[in-house]
Amino acid sequence: MKKYIISFFLLLTATQLILAVDLNVEKLSSNEVMILGADEPAVFNLDITNNGETDSFIIYTFFGSGYSPREEFTILQHKTKNIQFKVSPPYDLSRTGANAFDYYIQGKDGTKYTGRLNVQVIELKDAFEIGSNEINPETSSIEIYIKNKVNLDFEELDAKFSSAFFELEKIFSLSPKETKTFEIILNKEEFKQLNAGFYTIKAEIDTLNKTANVEGVIKFAEKGIINTDVEERGFIIRKEIITKTNNGNTAEIVETEINKNIISRLFTSFAPQPDNTERQGAKIIYKWNRELKPGEKLEVKSKTNWFLPLIFVILIVAVIVFIKEYTKTNLKITKKTIFVKSKGGEFALKISLLVHAKEQLDNVIVIDRIPLMLKLYDKFGGETPVRVDEKNKKIEWEFKRLEPGEKRMMSYVAYSKIGVIGKFALPRTASIYERAGKINETQSNKVFFITEQRKSEF
Repeated sequence: MKKYIISFFLLLTATQLILAVDLNVEKLSSNEVMILGADEPAVFNLDITNNGETDSFIIYTFFGSGYSPREEFTILQHKTKNIQFKVSPPYDLSRTGANAFDYYIQGKDGTKYTGRLNVQVIELKDAFEIGSNEINPETSSIEIYIKNKVNLDFEELDAKFSSAFFELEKIFSLSPKETKTFEIILNKEEFKQLNAGFYTIKAEIDTLNKTANVEGVIKFAEKGIINTDVEERGFIIRKEIITKTNNGNTAEIVETEINKNIISRLFTSFAPQPDNTERQGAKIIYKWNRELKPGEKLEVKSKTNWFLPLIFVILIVAVIVFIKEYTKTNLKITKKTIFVKSKGGEFALKISLLVHAKEQLDNVIVIDRIPLMLKLYDKFGGETPVRVDEKNKKIEWEFKRLEPGEKRMMSYVAYSKIGVIGKFALPRTASIYERAGKINETQSNKVFFITEQRKSEF
């Protein structure tokens, strides 16, 4: 009886071996991960070789909350098929770390191959690495990078990079193990006061309906840069300005010297006062010593005034030059008015405008206003206005382009049945125009009228 039982079990084992699927499975991928709190599947790249007869198979697991492919696939005898086996994280996944699970490849007869796969569960921030190249105070651009450290495809990333040197937002995709770089133009004014050292670069990354904060390092290399700028101007009043600027990123001791003789020193003043004075024969040496931090500067001014009485004259000349420069315009508007006698005996004024372009001007708009008590006569001399706003007492002329030296004449009559006694003032005529891509404004002279002057007919 015992022999029969042993024979039965041997026969059963042999039958199972005959019925079992004969497969070789090679995993081509590595470092598969699942993101904690995200429903993104891990992807396993498997090469499945069928050592038996042609058969149809399904692959599945009880580990995750979902998997694919779910449809059957056929592998011919002695052939190999590549399968991407995607496994979604389990619903109860709550901590990071390594996980191992079984998967099954089942043939049409119900027999199956059992394999084992490993997956690493990580936080989203652990999937990325960010950093940059080394920079120094003379660097005009920086190249930053973001690296996908895992075997997971991020189809859309919204990354906001920030540091003491720049800010940048980019939307992009990142394939498994891919590294992307971005070049950023730097504004040196924004970090000219920073010391050398290591600075943090941060990235706020939004993907898979989650947000991760990743940090990296920027090396701000030491570089000592002291720039000296000397400005000299004037003859009777001699001014000298020596500016030393620390454009590096380390503190530096700087020394400034100014030499004067025994005569010029009598008429020279300094700002700030020198730290040290030395005499070598007829030469006087003034010295300033300062420690400048990054971005700081030392400005030493000296002024030698040979003829103090001329200061007042120079100031007057400077004021005149300033006024001339201030009143200089590319478009001149000359406004004139005369009193005219209307047929009905009403009080009337004839206003004339002469527009003179000194340079080529585009899109010229001339706007004139008349006092509220006056009405506008419906006939115009010279250029015809494009808009007349009787309600708001406003008249507008437009010129698409005026060439250098071109002049345009305009005139109109404003009248009132109520007389005006005494001095009468009209508003200035305004103009808006475009020159070299910039918008400019100008106004005419102010016009006054006294009713007692002689009248003329029109």
